[in-house]
Amino acid sequence: MARGSDSVKDFIDFLNNSPSPFHAVDSAATKLKKAGFKHLKERDSWASACEPGGKYYLTRNGSTIVAFAIGKRWKPGNPIAMVGTHTDSPVLRLKPVSKKQGEGFLQVGVETYGGGLWHTWFDRDLGLAGRAMVKGKDGTIRQKLLHLDRPRLVSAEMQRQKLLSADETADEKFTPLKAINQRHHPYLINLISEEVGADPEDVMDFEVILCDTQKACLGGLHNEFIRSARLDNLNSTYCAVESLIGSVADSSALDDESSMRLIACFDNEEVGSETAQGADSSMLPGIVRRLSVLPAAAFNDADSDKSYDRAGDSDASTAYEQTLAASFLLSSDVEHAVNPNYSSSYESDHKPAMNQGPGIKINANARYATNSPGIALLQEVARKAPKVTEMDPEGVPLQLFVVRNDFRCGSTIGPMLSSVLGARTLDLGNPVHSMHSIRETGGSVDIHHLIRLFSSFFTNYSALEKTISVD
Repeated sequence: MARGSDSVKDFIDFLNNSPSPFHAVDSAATKLKKAGFKHLKERDSWASACEPGGKYYLTRNGSTIVAFAIGKRWKPGNPIAMVGTHTDSPVLRLKPVSKKQGEGFLQVGVETYGGGLWHTWFDRDLGLAGRAMVKGKDGTIRQKLLHLDRPRLVSAEMQRQKLLSADETADEKFTPLKAINQRHHPYLINLISEEVGADPEDVMDFEVILCDTQKACLGGLHNEFIRSARLDNLNSTYCAVESLIGSVADSSALDDESSMRLIACFDNEEVGSETAQGADSSMLPGIVRRLSVLPAAAFNDADSDKSYDRAGDSDASTAYEQTLAASFLLSSDVEHAVNPNYSSSYESDHKPAMNQGPGIKINANARYATNSPGIALLQEVARKAPKVTEMDPEGVPLQLFVVRNDFRCGSTIGPMLSSVLGARTLDLGNPVHSMHSIRETGGSVDIHHLIRLFSSFFTNYSALEKTISVD
């Protein structure tokens, strides 16, 4: 497992430090800041903040993060090379009123988030993670992250909300909101307040999930596997962040770049993405629109005769549409690796294997956004990926994944983003076992493969975009 071993070790640290989407975004932002990316806020104007050669990131809700780097030859109307992932995973989340007890035990009420394999959560040592909203001495209320990774719970009550019966009274249905110390066990409030460094009465509310306290680790005879929670989809999120940072690490990386390089890591994919911070929101279209109408003068360059110049000052009104028509999105989410115990459940000619490279997801009913022009582009991207270590193969290996006709196909953020943006899109992802389990298994070499692929995509897209033309 020597190939890309540094990336794998760093990825394991990323997993262990990211028990919730809030932590994942914080971990990503820390990496981006260290690499020189500047923090933007959606509520501010970007007209004077964004410059050619600049590197930026922004967050929404603390659980979604978007980062981009602007080529020095980029102008409104030019393409954007985009990678989209998600930060959330199926979990158990504390209910607004979690206080329960029975037979001498303190219990917490939880509800299911996403389509998890819930039986895998029993007989596990569970901790708590998430965020608390804390009132400061000046009266401001701010988010503080919390991660209690010592085992606090052994099992959880998984009681779904019962339907209101017709004979219940209005008082039973509609009761006033209880104070936080009445809704949750005082012991729980004390744990959270100690973790965030606040007095219990200053903890206004919190969003807390249960998490496995067992750390991510390498496994297999040759450390060929990664065993962890949340591989779906921190696998893709980590690779997106690392590849964007790596693609602009050289001080001259953006000198001749006519495109923009962007990653978008969304929350709430596991529950449909229909939230303000989800992929099916206005966030990414809004960001692209804001960038497309930045004052053209800010990007003027006396030596820009070779610039990939799609929009002039006179047609800036259509820069947004021109940018989207020339852009490309790689929607990255893990996929089901072939399981030797259930090999008959896979389409016979499309069995993605771990450590053999990312799989391109294809579905005739458009559950994935992949089409043949996208496959042609990605093949060229993979072919052009340079070696990083002596053990690397020529290019990045790719696989093809199709679900059997009699099996229901899942979906990703790819189709929803391609439909709202109108940008060309391809779905892909690294193969894993036990998807949506509390502990999943992925290939350790596949982290290196995916980082190389994304890095090549960012580096080569400007040139490749002009060679594949389908109107």
